[in-house]
Amino acid sequence: MIKYRRFPLQLTDFALSLQKNLFLVMKRMITILGPTASGKTTLAARLAADIDAEIVSADSRQVYRDMDIGTGKDLADYTVDGREVPYHLINVVEPGAKYNLFQYQHDFVAAYNDIRSRGKNVVLCGGTGLYLESVLKGYHLASVPENKELRQRLEGKSLSELTAMLEQLKRQNGSKMHNTTDVDTAQRAIRAIEIETFNGEHPIESADVPRIDSLVVGVDISRDERRKKITARLKSRLEEGMVDEIRRLIDRGIPAEDLIYYGLEYKYVTEYVIGKLSHDEMFRQLEIAIHQFAKRQMTWFRGMERRGTKIHWIDASIPTETKIDEIKQLWL
Repeated sequence: MIKYRRFPLQLTDFALSLQKNLFLVMKRMITILGPTASGKTTLAARLAADIDAEIVSADSRQVYRDMDIGTGKDLADYTVDGREVPYHLINVVEPGAKYNLFQYQHDFVAAYNDIRSRGKNVVLCGGTGLYLESVLKGYHLASVPENKELRQRLEGKSLSELTAMLEQLKRQNGSKMHNTTDVDTAQRAIRAIEIETFNGEHPIESADVPRIDSLVVGVDISRDERRKKITARLKSRLEEGMVDEIRRLIDRGIPAEDLIYYGLEYKYVTEYVIGKLSHDEMFRQLEIAIHQFAKRQMTWFRGMERRGTKIHWIDASIPTETKIDEIKQLWL
């Protein structure tokens, strides 16, 4: 009779290792979205470390270099248990530049293909709904040139007039490409009108963006908790030197109107730095604007659901490890 040697411990270890390696074979992308101050970046970084993934940011302002505190990059979050989690599409253009959705799509595809070519998984993380949806839906866009004649006609119009014009163009075009975050300054509203006008007059050229299969997870934070965190984080960022950060950018020659164009922190703190607002006015108006922005983000995400994107909402208050376990179960 042949006797077989048994290796229960070694076999178990080998099986677990094999199972883990098979699990980590390139799978569909995971998207982590949520409103500002929901904790999505910390979750995405810890998840990426767990599943051998790299992060692609979907934040329209974190693309700018040297705009760190005001955009909430929180780069320390990308170090997990002493290991750096690679991230992409953060710090890719100079402050003062006008980065747009068309550029983001191309940069996303390049980053995505690079990560996949190295056998890594991909976690897309951010709160800019338009960027997220453009990737998940594979929007086809054209590169829209500046229309100087149109800009001259729009110059001097109020923000409310520009907003009404944009809404009318959206209805005419059947467009979902802009939301109210595009019209928080006149300059941004004019650019949105410029894009909608171009798209209404020209056949849309393919940006060659594939529709990427993704598990989409939303971080669900209660309204009261979100508001509490937004206020605490604003105070913290001001203490960390957000005013000085913006002063340095202006001292480098970045025009104040370019910083105001970026909205939120850069709009209100710049207006404080140039003497248009007092410190108390700046804080109060900025706090209100961020709360409104978070509400608009949630409105956009709900709109994504109505347009067919399945978002699996996870309670922000549960421990991070529990969140990761839930996501991995959905990912299998």
